[in-house]
Amino acid sequence: MTDETPSRLMGLPTWLISQTSMQAHRLLSEAFAATDSRGYHYRLLAALEEFGPASQATLGRRTGIDRSDVVAALNDLADRGLIERSPDPSDRRRNIVTVTPAGREQFHRLDKVLAGVQDDLLAPLSATERDQLVRLLTRVLAHHGQR
Repeated sequence: MTDETPSRLMGLPTWLISQTSMQAHRLLSEAFAATDSRGYHYRLLAALEEFGPASQATLGRRTGIDRSDVVAALNDLADRGLIERSPDPSDRRRNIVTVTPAGREQFHRLDKVLAGVQDDLLAPLSATERDQLVRLLTRVLAHHGQR
C-alpha cells in the first residue's frame, strides 16, 4: 500500500484480503523458486502424500489445478524422479501417479519452506491471532462454497 491509496479503500475487507493474497503469493513464489519448485509441485505432492496414488484427473480435482497444467507439472515432477506414472489396471488409458521416495523428501522440504512463508506472512500476529484468522477465513470460504 502506498501513501496514495485512499484510506477508505484500505479499510475494505476485499481490498485487505486482495493485498494480503498478493503478498502471500509473492512470498510463496519466491520461496518455492529458490528451491527450483512451484506451488503446483507442492500441491500435487501434498495430494499424493495425503491421499495416495491417483489418476491425473483426480489430482486435478483435488488440487484445483487445470488439466493441462496438471500434465505439465507432473511431467516436470516425473523428469525429476519425484513421481512415477503407471497404467491403471482397471483402465489402461488412464495413468496412476505415485510419489517416489525422492518425491516424499522433496515434499517434506517444500513443507518446511511453506511453514517459513506462513511465519513470514503472519509475523505480526500472535499464535492465537493466527488461529483466529484461519478460523474466520475458513468460515468465509465455506459460506461461499470454496468456488
